[in-house]
Amino acid sequence: MRGDPISIHVVSDSLGETGETVALAAVSQFKPNTFRIERLPKVGSPAELRSYVTKHCGHDCIFFYTLVDKGLREEMQRLVEGGVIGVDLLGPAVERLSGVTGLQPTGEVGRLRRTDEGYFDRIEAMEYAVKHDDGRNIEGLLGADIVLIGVSRSSKTPISMYLAFKGWRVANVPLAPGVQPPDEIFTLEPRKVFGLVTSVDVLLQIRRERMKELGGWVPGYAERRAVEIELAEARTVMRRIGCLVVHTDNRAVEESAQEILRHIGVTYETQD
Repeated sequence: MRGDPISIHVVSDSLGETGETVALAAVSQFKPNTFRIERLPKVGSPAELRSYVTKHCGHDCIFFYTLVDKGLREEMQRLVEGGVIGVDLLGPAVERLSGVTGLQPTGEVGRLRRTDEGYFDRIEAMEYAVKHDDGRNIEGLLGADIVLIGVSRSSKTPISMYLAFKGWRVANVPLAPGVQPPDEIFTLEPRKVFGLVTSVDVLLQIRRERMKELGGWVPGYAERRAVEIELAEARTVMRRIGCLVVHTDNRAVEESAQEILRHIGVTYETQD
């Protein structure tokens, strides 16, 4: 029985981050420590590629590769035909897109990592989200693309940061029990405000775990009747604004974010 982890070598003419991400996703389907991943980045020539493969081709000889350069892909294909186990992570997708559209790929290595205007837009959006998290700087809400409202622990901050990473200027405002919401949220266009809600049971579980972490107890914060009233009050505010309500219970942050973007008429791809 095998004792050491099986090696998967990620070969790339760029940094190999994409290949490593796919490899990690694949090995996560197996028992822990079954595989180990080693990156072989910035391969510059067919000769260097052959050298890498020869040097690292042990008992299993498994290579995941993301090679943009045509000459390198052709050399890797020859190695595969000679017995190397190779998984082309990029080539089939690029070839299919080219075949469907009739367009030719640029062949530019590291294009995904190119620093462009979109990069700086995302940095600015992240800074905006941090500055306008949890009701801070409420006077700047008019500059937001998206405003999230909801009770404590309804995923406002995680969703805000995820959308900000996609380039959207997001603010979030908490709705606290017995506290009048800021007047500013009633002056916003309802189409860019989203109310986040969750079920009583999910919210109770999250809040009780949170209080365990903090080692304290806040009266009413994790008590069913108080939470029911708090959620009802939040829904009243959302109805008054006329905003869309998004359910976050038992959903990944990405799923909730996708619903929000879908309702403002865009998809993830437009901000990637």
